[in-house]
Amino acid sequence: MLFGLILLVYVMIQLADILVPLAFAAFLAILLNPLVNRLQRHNVPKVLSIIIAMLVMIIGVATVFYFLSTQIIQFGDSLPMLQKKFESITVDLKNWIQATFGVEITKQEKMLKDALNNSQAMVGKTVNGLLGTLAIIFLLPVYIFLMLLYKTLILNFLYEVFSEENSKKVSDVLSETKTAIQSYIVGLLIEMIIVAAMNSAALVLLGVKYGILIGCIGAILNLIPYLGGIIAIALPVLMATVTKDGYSTQLGVIIAYIVIQFIDNNILVPRIVSSKVQINALMSIIVVLLGNALWGVSGMFLSIPFVAVLKIIFDRIDDLKPWGKLLGDNIPTHHMGDTWRSRQRRKAVLPKKADS
Repeated sequence: MLFGLILLVYVMIQLADILVPLAFAAFLAILLNPLVNRLQRHNVPKVLSIIIAMLVMIIGVATVFYFLSTQIIQFGDSLPMLQKKFESITVDLKNWIQATFGVEITKQEKMLKDALNNSQAMVGKTVNGLLGTLAIIFLLPVYIFLMLLYKTLILNFLYEVFSEENSKKVSDVLSETKTAIQSYIVGLLIEMIIVAAMNSAALVLLGVKYGILIGCIGAILNLIPYLGGIIAIALPVLMATVTKDGYSTQLGVIIAYIVIQFIDNNILVPRIVSSKVQINALMSIIVVLLGNALWGVSGMFLSIPFVAVLKIIFDRIDDLKPWGKLLGDNIPTHHMGDTWRSRQRRKAVLPKKADS
C-alpha cells in the first residue's frame, strides 16, 4: 500500500499538466450538467444544450475579467507614482533599522539581495504555475464539452467496472458526489461575491486607493482556505502604507478585515459552503498545503473538493469509514480508549460482586 501511494503521488506530479485541466473540467462539467439537462428537457438538442451552457459560463467569466481589467488599467496608470512612494518608504525604513538596530544600510541591501536570490526558485515556480493556469483556461472548454457529450459513456463505465452487487453503492457515491460538488462550487461563488462586496465597501469607505480591485482580489484569494485570507489582508495594508500618511488607515483595514473574516468564517462558510462539504479545519489546512506541494496554486483550489469526494467514497466503504470520520467535522464527545478502559474496569469488578 505504501509503495502504491508513493507511485500514485509520483504519477500525479509527473502528469500534472494533463491531470489538472481534466480535474477542473470535471468539476465544471458537473456544475453545468443541471443546465444542460434542463435545456434537453425543453427539446433542445444535446450538442446545442452543451454549447449554450458553456456560453453562459464564458460570458459570466468574461464579465468578471472585464470588470477587473478596467480596475487594473487604472492601477497601471498610477504605478510610477506608487513606485516612487514605495521607494521613499523603503529609504525611511532602512534609516529606521540603522538607527534602531545598528544595521548598516549596505548590509541591509546585501541581506535583501541574498533573500531575493534565494527566492528566485520560488518565483519561477509561481510563474510556471501561472502559465499552467493559462494553459488550463484554453483547454477547459474542449474538455468540458467532451465530458458533457460523453457523460453517459463515462457513467456506464463507472457502473460496469464494479461488480453488480455494488451498483447501489456506486449510484449513491455518484449522486452524492454530484450534489456535493455542485453545492460546493455554487456556495463558493456566492461566498466570493458577498466577501468581495464587503471588502470593497470597507476599503472604499476607508479611502484606500483601488479599493474595489483589491477587495475583489482579496475575495478570490479567500477561496484558498485559511491561507488566502492572510494574503488578502496584506494587500490593502500595503496599498494604504504606500498611498497614505500615518497608520490609522492600516489599523482600520485590519479591523475591517478581521470583522469580515469573522462574518465569513462563522456565518457564510458554515451556512453556504461547509454544510455541503463537511471537512474539518485541521484536514482543510493539511490538504491545501499538500495540494500546493503537489500541483501548486491549482492544487490549492482543487484540494478541498477532491477530499470531499474522497470522504463520500470513504463513508460508503466499511474498511475506509475511519478515514471518512477523520476528514469530517463531527467531533466525538469521548474517545474509544476511555470506553475500552471503562469496560475493563467493569469486567474486573463484576466477578467480585458475583463472589460476594
